[in-house]
Amino acid sequence: MALTPSRRSLFKGGLVAGAGALLPLTAATAAFADDDAFDFIIDCDSWGARPPSGSLVMRTGTTRKIVIHHMAFPNVTDYSREHALALAQSCQNLHMDKNGWSDTGQHFTISRGGYVLEGRHRSFEGLKSGQAQVTSAHCVGENTQSIGIENEGTYIDETPPEALLDSLVKLSATICTQYKIHAHNMFGHWDWNSTQCPGIAFYRLFPELRRRVAVAIGTPLSAVPERTWPDIFTSSAGQTVVLTKYLLRNQGYTTLTTTGTFDAGLLAAVQDWQGKHGITVESDGTVSDPTWETLAVDVDKDAVGEHVAGLQFVLANKGYQVAVTGAYDHDTMKAVQEMQRLHGLPANGKVDLSTWCAVAGGIVKDEFQGTLH
Repeated sequence: MALTPSRRSLFKGGLVAGAGALLPLTAATAAFADDDAFDFIIDCDSWGARPPSGSLVMRTGTTRKIVIHHMAFPNVTDYSREHALALAQSCQNLHMDKNGWSDTGQHFTISRGGYVLEGRHRSFEGLKSGQAQVTSAHCVGENTQSIGIENEGTYIDETPPEALLDSLVKLSATICTQYKIHAHNMFGHWDWNSTQCPGIAFYRLFPELRRRVAVAIGTPLSAVPERTWPDIFTSSAGQTVVLTKYLLRNQGYTTLTTTGTFDAGLLAAVQDWQGKHGITVESDGTVSDPTWETLAVDVDKDAVGEHVAGLQFVLANKGYQVAVTGAYDHDTMKAVQEMQRLHGLPANGKVDLSTWCAVAGGIVKDEFQGTLH
């Protein structure tokens, strides 16, 4: 079986420029050539950042998504600028002194009062150029190809304040415009890693956040793909990896264990499946869109199997009241219908490709229907 270097490896090497260049050059794009368009961002010097403890690496032409986090900090009621500056300092101290990182892990931080701050040094520089990003430490496997945004607070049961959400939309729209990416390239931390971040309650706001960003940057509905799946690979972990294993087990790869680690067994199974189905076999095991779409078989009433167990596992992790039984029961159907309504899909309880995509952490075109034209 011949292996093809993954598209991701090309991005890692900085050989691919202008990822996701569907976004046209608009008046909004041109406006960002003016420094005043960035004056809502407080840079490292302005909040009193410590210098990095090591060298920082800038990569060109690699940025292709946004990864959103919650900080798992307290949900404070101090919404002042002074608190925001102290927050950035506390975060940098934690990341450098406890985690042993060279600087703040994320590119940008948003306080509960809606203040937007540069996180890692040179993030602002990269954003203004629209061509480069500093290698970060916010999400394993995604640190060379995504912009990480940390949002102050913990959002498992609560949702962020409106000021934070408004600033997240503004910052995300700026990132999308500068890097020529899209609202359908916005994901959550747990789509890639084993974590509770960005929180169940916050994550359920993501379809609305993506709609707001798409409107802000003037994306036409025709530019949104039917489905944008999470392209996990060997550095990924967590619930999306577990789902992939369940789907492969359903196809006969029964030796796979349903842990959240992208282990050697999963790599071999993904590559074997791709080879047997005429899908490009990538060296890092990237679960590409065609891979997902051949694995994700329809689920309807009375369905039983490993694929149903995978569906239930992810729904339970996302806060829906289902048990992992492997049988498509009433509770699972209700959870599926809730998920479908959240993403603008017909709430019929049938798990088709678009519903699978939404469950897996992907983005579906239906989210934007009625909002974009």
